[in-house]
Amino acid sequence: MKISIDPQRCQGQGRCWDTAPDLVDADDDGRGVIRGPGEVPPELVDQAETAERVCPERAVILSR
Repeated sequence: MKISIDPQRCQGQGRCWDTAPDLVDADDDGRGVIRGPGEVPPELVDQAETAERVCPERAVILSR
């Protein structure tokens, strides 16, 4: 599974990095950015799915 963030949709709500701190961080403008290459290890799938679900702009994208 891969995780990405659509920068055109992200409004900087912070829900993604609150719910998936091992996968997502904030940039200098307060928008979500993926940590590392975007591969989601099995032990972090729950975090990734939660981040996708709670994003009000649907900027968090999971590729399964």
